[in-house]
Amino acid sequence: MPSFDIVSEFDLQELNNAVNQANREIGNRFDLKGTSCKVEHQAADVTLIADEEFQLGQIKEIFKNQLIKRGIDVRAMDEQEPQINLGSARQTIIIKQGIESLLAKKIVKQIKETKIKVQASIQGEKVRVTGKKRDELQQIISFLKEQVKENKIELPLQYDNFRD
Repeated sequence: MPSFDIVSEFDLQELNNAVNQANREIGNRFDLKGTSCKVEHQAADVTLIADEEFQLGQIKEIFKNQLIKRGIDVRAMDEQEPQINLGSARQTIIIKQGIESLLAKKIVKQIKETKIKVQASIQGEKVRVTGKKRDELQQIISFLKEQVKENKIELPLQYDNFRD
């Protein structure tokens, strides 16, 4: 039976490249020269470090632009509360990967509400959709793309392992 997987992933190397490019741009910007502003990351956890809250906002915009250039959707960012102290500011941003169980259940429910004859099942951090006809699977993909575009699903989705 034809099937495909719905996932939410990004390339860790692209995240590494985005962090490096953001640090390079911070070093070249006139208004940020001579400051201790930088972007660090450990796996999917990114930390923005600045001298003050205003610079933290600028660094966040630089980092978001680099993510967009590298093909990582900014909707995958989970921004934590900034920690502002005297003379330093930091903010942790977690780049989410994988579909959480609540969102997976919501996706399965939305697929069932379309009345298209396919089966959706949750398999770990992905959702597998199977059906008898390839056209039905393509209808589900276009339906989900529309849901993401309308912000009814707040996480970027990718579709892979399409099999006949």
